[in-house]
Amino acid sequence: MIKILVVDDEKDIQPLFEQRFRKEIRAGEVSFEFAFSGEEALQYLEKYLHEAVLILSDINMPGMSGLELLHRIKARHHDPPPLVMMISAYGDAENYKAAMDLGADGFISKPVDFPALKEKIKTLF
Repeated sequence: MIKILVVDDEKDIQPLFEQRFRKEIRAGEVSFEFAFSGEEALQYLEKYLHEAVLILSDINMPGMSGLELLHRIKARHHDPPPLVMMISAYGDAENYKAAMDLGADGFISKPVDFPALKEKIKTLF
């Protein structure tokens, strides 16, 4: 089973992911955890160190940005490092370059193309 941590300050992201991955969740292929801030995501990672193998994080969040979260994850979690894909409503070159420079494993534009995301997850695992 692939455990995915989704980090986004928009709470409506949780039912959206649960609905779009309903079949995969029921089949036991994937499970989701949700954090609604960068700080909450770091707390989760400290508590459940190696459970999440993929982190999908929004870039633009109040408080700690997704880019800061990415930097902290890549600096602290090495064995094995989780894959981190950034999500942004702004598919601009600056955010993309910043995410890749910090070690992001992928970049997804909002609104999320769920069929494409599912394919991307399959290729990663």
